[in-house]
Amino acid sequence: MPSASGLLQAGLESLKQGRYLEAIAQLETFCQSCSDPQAQDYLQAQIGMAKAYQKTGRLDLALPLCHSLAASQNPQAQVWGQQALKFLATPPATPSLQTQESEPIVPPASQPSPSPMAEQPVAVPVSEPEAELEAEAEAEPVNQSPLSPKEAAELLDSGNKALKKERYAEAVQLLEDYCRRADSSTRDYSKAQMALVKAYKGNGQIEPAIALCRQLTLSEKPSVETWAKQFLGSLLPKDAPEPELSPSNPSPTAGAEQPSVLKTGTKPVGPPKVIPKAGRAAAIGVKLAMREVAANLSLASGVTLSLLVGMVLIASLSFLLSIDGINPIQGLLISIGVTLVFNTVVFFLSPLLMDFMQGWLYATRWVSLSEIKRYSPEAVRVIQQVCQDKKLKEPRLGIIEDQNPTAFTYGSLPNSARLVVSRGLFTYLDDDEIATVYAHELGHIVHWDFAVMTLASTLVQIIYLIYVSAKEIGEKAGNKKIKDSLETAALTTYIFYVVGEYLLLFLSRTREYYADHFAAETTGNPNALSRALVKIAYGIVEQGQRTQEPSKLMQGTRALGISDPTAATAAGTAYRVASEPQKIGRVFLWDFCNPWAWWMELTSTHPLTGKRVRALSTYAEQLGLDTEFDMSRVIRESRTLNKKRLYGSFVTDLIIYKIEWIGFWLGLLVGITLMMIGTVKILVPLSLALIGFGGGTLVKTILMYPDYQRVSTTDVLTLMSNPYASPLRGQPVQLSGTIIGRANPGYKFGADLKMQDETGMVYLHYCSRFGKLGNFLFGMTQAEGFIRQPVTTLGWFRRGMVPWIDLIRMDCETKWTVHSYHRFWSLCLSLGAIALGFILPSLLRF
Repeated sequence: MPSASGLLQAGLESLKQGRYLEAIAQLETFCQSCSDPQAQDYLQAQIGMAKAYQKTGRLDLALPLCHSLAASQNPQAQVWGQQALKFLATPPATPSLQTQESEPIVPPASQPSPSPMAEQPVAVPVSEPEAELEAEAEAEPVNQSPLSPKEAAELLDSGNKALKKERYAEAVQLLEDYCRRADSSTRDYSKAQMALVKAYKGNGQIEPAIALCRQLTLSEKPSVETWAKQFLGSLLPKDAPEPELSPSNPSPTAGAEQPSVLKTGTKPVGPPKVIPKAGRAAAIGVKLAMREVAANLSLASGVTLSLLVGMVLIASLSFLLSIDGINPIQGLLISIGVTLVFNTVVFFLSPLLMDFMQGWLYATRWVSLSEIKRYSPEAVRVIQQVCQDKKLKEPRLGIIEDQNPTAFTYGSLPNSARLVVSRGLFTYLDDDEIATVYAHELGHIVHWDFAVMTLASTLVQIIYLIYVSAKEIGEKAGNKKIKDSLETAALTTYIFYVVGEYLLLFLSRTREYYADHFAAETTGNPNALSRALVKIAYGIVEQGQRTQEPSKLMQGTRALGISDPTAATAAGTAYRVASEPQKIGRVFLWDFCNPWAWWMELTSTHPLTGKRVRALSTYAEQLGLDTEFDMSRVIRESRTLNKKRLYGSFVTDLIIYKIEWIGFWLGLLVGITLMMIGTVKILVPLSLALIGFGGGTLVKTILMYPDYQRVSTTDVLTLMSNPYASPLRGQPVQLSGTIIGRANPGYKFGADLKMQDETGMVYLHYCSRFGKLGNFLFGMTQAEGFIRQPVTTLGWFRRGMVPWIDLIRMDCETKWTVHSYHRFWSLCLSLGAIALGFILPSLLRF
């Protein structure tokens, strides 16, 4: 292994000779070994890395490195970084300087003019030898003229022959020359890159081989991506954790202090850390106890369907009797017949209808097992093993070309089931994690619960249709008796619909626990599924940051998907920065300790991620495995929490949540009582109601918006780790970060924004002093200008299924200061109601 100084010299020499990938690997290794980030050698290496990144088209890595240099305490490095940033902000339109999404490695120098990066002043001239090295690094490599098609073919053929004959050094030289000078859009370019990886490995150049292989995992060509993921395993040490192969982690940048600056393109800066893998069981199929994780699935399914069928019968009977006035027995028979026929038809036709909708909305592509094997060999083994053991026909497999990671199953019978995943699943997850997701979905098929959910969803929709029909016909009915009957039927049916929705959600959450349990038993790898759930949440958050439009896929498949996208923010945010899994585990404290989490989970299609990870951790313990998220430590910590503070404030908060209306009805009741005993006049009850409403609003305002004069600076991850966080009681906070988009993608007039700091993402809720009109005008004229701008925010933090901040002030040095007026409007409403309550009797006296 070369010394640190030797690595620096070797890296600069590689940069000088145009071996940019090798230069990156050597300079990154040097930076890792350097303990002083302000040392002259360290800054020299950073400058070299920035140039190498720019030469290989990796502007997403060059930009943050230049930002870091521009913020350096060293004046020369600072000037160099600032000037490099000016160039990178407006790069010339040459192929060698554009970020290439599909093939970003060693772009051809189709225009051999000197790079403007090379024309920047030389930074950190510490000594004569260093200045000479830097000057040499500025020189352009020779022989950079583009290749003709014939020359390219000959050069690639020579490189392949050298590789085949194990003349690795010669192969490296020929293939590097090809990659520098050939057209990267040609079909053979990817083949040359794969051959170069093999040549690097054969020549003992493991670091550049790993760097190039990691970049190839991001290729848009599935075959290249799959090959790179598989070959990477032969390059990494056996005990090394497998690197993240997601779009947000294209290549680790060692040693560079990367600020939280967001690139103006599509890829966020700042890759998440890798979760160390804790291992898997030696044997599969071991029976695991659920230990009261969830209600019995069969019982839950039976009770839910029985109640829903009963509701449909009662609703149908009341509707038919209200219209026709026929006798109860005939009405009952008709309603039973309608229910049975309708549900039977829907049950068998719903998969075909879903197929049509999937193809129309999401362009679902049906694929074979062989194609899935290219992305995840272990997933194919799981599918084949489960189908063989359970005597099932292999499900119809689909892929949706969407980078939001998700998976879902639907159908009417196990042997006609459909199992669909999105492309994002293969992007964000490793092979073993993908396999557990497929096992989870197969669990739905084995348990028949996907069919039960199809039927239950249909029954709930029937109830809703009866409610709508009764309501509409009742409004048009001329006969008062029929109208009253239909209104009663509509009210009853609506209550059934609400109850049915909660039953459906309960069944949906129960079946997810059982599918997780099935995946843990089938694969013997509950840790991989825990990891997959967290990484799926991270992928949903990342994709949400990259688009200005809402995802049709995530909205349309929320109930079917493996996780609820609305609850992804917590786990996804934590994973983005958590190099230590216990940090993620602490975020989950809120999920299973805070009563607000239980309250809000009632309206969720899936259990909270923390509860699922906790259950999977118990399965890992039963298998004698270490747990990656150390949930037992988190559980121990939960036992030390102040239960009085948790549950006592929750009961109080539930009252405060509606305290203004409690005050209104209480005041009205007192006023009516006083009027009935003859001590007050008729207007007093209304006055007391207004005073009660205003007083309740004032109390709620004080608790929701406490004093913020002594606010502390914090970050999103710290806020998300607070198990006492509430959606009602605001916590005064100050955060710094970058605005990354609107809170509601696709809504061009939305005033709310999304801010990201180094640890995560949070929503910013704005309130204009001019009310809703002011919000609309701010969203229409100003909000867009703050996107991608660094800001400092002051406000009240709240946490529900998603975290958000009610803004007080947002400072932006490049724009202006924005003031928000949540407390102002609440005070106006409360004081106005109280004042009106006192003066109303006097006003109406005249």
